[in-house]
Amino acid sequence: MDVHSHFVPDFYREALLEAGQDHPDGIKGIPEWSEDLAIQTMDRLDVELSILSISSPGVHFGDSRKAADLARALNEEGARLCERNPGRFGFFATLPLPDVDAAVSELRYSLDVLRADGIVLETNHHGVYLGDPRLEPIYAEVSSRSSVAFIHPTSPPDAGHLALGYPRPMLEFMFETTRSVTNMILSGVLERHSDARVIVPHAGAALAVLANRVELLLPLLAAPGDNPPPSIRRALRQLHFDLAGAPVDELLTALLSVADPKRIHYGSDFPFTPADACADLAALIENTKVLADELRDDIYRGNSEILLSRGRT
Repeated sequence: MDVHSHFVPDFYREALLEAGQDHPDGIKGIPEWSEDLAIQTMDRLDVELSILSISSPGVHFGDSRKAADLARALNEEGARLCERNPGRFGFFATLPLPDVDAAVSELRYSLDVLRADGIVLETNHHGVYLGDPRLEPIYAEVSSRSSVAFIHPTSPPDAGHLALGYPRPMLEFMFETTRSVTNMILSGVLERHSDARVIVPHAGAALAVLANRVELLLPLLAAPGDNPPPSIRRALRQLHFDLAGAPVDELLTALLSVADPKRIHYGSDFPFTPADACADLAALIENTKVLADELRDDIYRGNSEILLSRGRT
């Protein structure tokens, strides 16, 4: 079961091109995708079920009305893909953030009517990061349904300067994920909305490596007499993680030192990771000595079955 797989229907490709996003996040171009190609790649990777989502840069290119319409079209297409391919596809709904009112409306429609498996949140929506109080209505809706929020990195507002000319997925996506999820944790989102199930991509980026440093400096965040800030170590046991990217062996070892092994999931990142690279990375997961066979089986399927069970009944 693949919790990190993207889809790029033709109308979304056209919307990206119209918005000047022909090289999103500094990559070479928009990857090829089709329903048939997705299923062929799934069969090659021995994936039975892929949960589809829209990747960065999302749907909001400056016009809130167009963003809402595009999100609706994508979510209805996700539902159609599921209906045409029962048991092969699920989807995480796209929201037209940072327009929170429109996003709440689309969330309710997607989860309650289209039966989406959860929602996608980018690490920031035009500078609105995951700990921003403006997102509270989104978290409240997800938590009330015990649903899933799948986080995906996107370029930070100052990406042109910060990326130093490199494609953003190389470095900035990892830093951006670490920055935004830390903000989510320390702002208390997970404590206020404990029934929301949150997936962090790419083996948690640098969170496992920086957990000790964040914990060390937490006392600086509280004034005398205040309650202590949330523990990042406790939050890392609560969060879910996918293994898209290149987590083996160093990052996977670090992740296992801080995460609940029952909350780690397989992810391919197809088609933004090409099929050949997905196959190579899957082979690394299959052959790594970091994972015992039982844990590997849980990561491939068992953990995701439990994670998605409520939304798929």
